[in-house]
Amino acid sequence: MAPRFTYVLVHGAFTDASCWWPITLRLLGSGHRVLVPPVAMRSFAGDCAYIRCVIDRIEGPVILVGHGYGAAVTAVCGSSPAVAALVFVNGYVLDGGESITELRDLFPSVDIGPFVVASLFREEGDGVGTELSLDIGHFPSLVAQGLADDEAQVLAVSQRPIALAALSERAPWAAWRTKPTWGVLSDGDNTIHPELQRFGCRRAHARRILELDAPYFVMRTHPALIVDLLLEAAVEIDS
Repeated sequence: MAPRFTYVLVHGAFTDASCWWPITLRLLGSGHRVLVPPVAMRSFAGDCAYIRCVIDRIEGPVILVGHGYGAAVTAVCGSSPAVAALVFVNGYVLDGGESITELRDLFPSVDIGPFVVASLFREEGDGVGTELSLDIGHFPSLVAQGLADDEAQVLAVSQRPIALAALSERAPWAAWRTKPTWGVLSDGDNTIHPELQRFGCRRAHARRILELDAPYFVMRTHPALIVDLLLEAAVEIDS
């Protein structure tokens, strides 16, 4: 029998869709349908619109999974009728009318602050924007603890920056108010404060919160445990 759900995995800042490969490999190997779309991270509204288009092309119900900034996108796109469940991983779980910057500023600062690099980039037309990345030399110790040195170095030099403006855009609504939710939080995350993650999962009434001693790249360090949670969510909403 064909699997009923499609897992859509949405990546966050300082990485790209490849960050999900350990999760994707396990889900595909078990016969599940998976899509891992790229996120441009130039506009929050634009990212939400694009992921919503991806979801709307899928036949059958979707379990939408977002990491970091991707969790904020998930909180908005999860309103699609196709989405049956939401899973937030180390994420910004926004409410309607809230921005990432506003939510972040309610909690203690994190270790990456001094190592965020701001750079200018050319926007369409004559505009100039500011994008944020992490200092390459400090990247492994900040967000990739527990990974092999060579793997962390590859992640550092291939990171995808996020536009500063995207962090101040407000979510128009919060899908977790009407959809069943699960959460993963990492106590060792230096990028998004663990208390912010915990607050978001609890506010969204997550049916289960998987709490791990892990870094920002928890999907690379603890993939089996996260896959177990994803499969658990599918069983529960299908019962």
